[in-house]
Amino acid sequence: MKYIVVLGDGMADEPIKELGSQTPLEYADTPMMDELAAKSEIGLVHTIPDGMSPGSDTANLSVLGYNPKKYYTGRSPLEALSIGVPMKETDIAIRCNLVTVSEEHVPYEEQKILDHSSGEISTKDAAELLDAVQKELGSSVFRYYTGISYRHLLIWDKGEVVELTPPHDVLGQTIGQYLPKEEQLREMMKKSYDILKDHPINAARKQKGLNPANSIWFWGAGTKPCLSSFEEKNHLKGAMISAVDLLKGIAVGTGMKNIHVDGADGTLHTNYEGKADAAIDVLTKEGYDFVYIHVEAPDEMGHQGSAERKIQAIQFLDEKVIRRVKEGMDKRKEDYRMLVLPDHPTPICVRTHTSSPVPYLLYDSTDEQNRTWKYNEKEAKASGNYIADGPGIMEKLFSK
Repeated sequence: MKYIVVLGDGMADEPIKELGSQTPLEYADTPMMDELAAKSEIGLVHTIPDGMSPGSDTANLSVLGYNPKKYYTGRSPLEALSIGVPMKETDIAIRCNLVTVSEEHVPYEEQKILDHSSGEISTKDAAELLDAVQKELGSSVFRYYTGISYRHLLIWDKGEVVELTPPHDVLGQTIGQYLPKEEQLREMMKKSYDILKDHPINAARKQKGLNPANSIWFWGAGTKPCLSSFEEKNHLKGAMISAVDLLKGIAVGTGMKNIHVDGADGTLHTNYEGKADAAIDVLTKEGYDFVYIHVEAPDEMGHQGSAERKIQAIQFLDEKVIRRVKEGMDKRKEDYRMLVLPDHPTPICVRTHTSSPVPYLLYDSTDEQNRTWKYNEKEAKASGNYIADGPGIMEKLFSK
């Protein structure tokens, strides 16, 4: 038996009036997910432990079967693993976003944050901007490392885990009250604005009508992670397919194989087909038992507040990943179980993550059901199936 997880990051949502009081998942044209749902178990799973923030870090650990209350030490340390940054026990890792603030003629504290991703800036442009920040602000105590797109890293030698606010939680708001209380971090953010706002990269972006990456933003502080081996835990060889450092870092920490897919960039137009093909290959040609296909696009569209693009991301996931994986596995006459779910909701109405339970679909090619339901939040709830403890979804996947 082969095991497949297809995770649409942030895919779950709330009913939207303009969509006839449907969620994007309900509204989207998803014939493959609906076909599978009619042959599957569907239900709700609560991926975020009570009292913990609804991040992709805690949620994906939970879906992978790692209780965040035991294994979570912060988001950024997981990203450090992916980037290949060696961490000492005394180091603190901090996510460093390149963001867009409003550039009004007011003090930095009175600016508003407009875009947490600087228009999904390319890694090439971002690397040049972060290099400018490192030259001006880097030291033996603070070291900046380039990640992917807008997602980067600060390592603070002998630092401390301080309270920091994710930028996607304060979109459109004046930033002053959300700046770090820690003076050194706050001052670096302020200075970054002066370094970046007139940088040639940003001048060119503005001429093209793109959002400038005119400030850094710190969040997600944590200590060196300590995760157990996925293979030892489950007696299965596992592989990860993702465009983002967070998931790649989880894979490094758990000893899973990281698969690079050209053109997989975490955007709406990522290489969906390449991810699907890589998943089929690692299961059928390389002898792996488990693959986790992570797709970032629905979450990004939720943060952007675009129901139209979120629907498009869900439809791409349905047609270009789920259908392709199913047809590929069927063609190769492999027995498999496929789990489809989000990690957390990213509702259009709030443009950030929430802790509500998410719908899951569990399909078994050897044990097809005969149901009438479709795959969405409403019907998953109506099924009566509910998993209160997130890591229990892996137990259910591997139960046969």
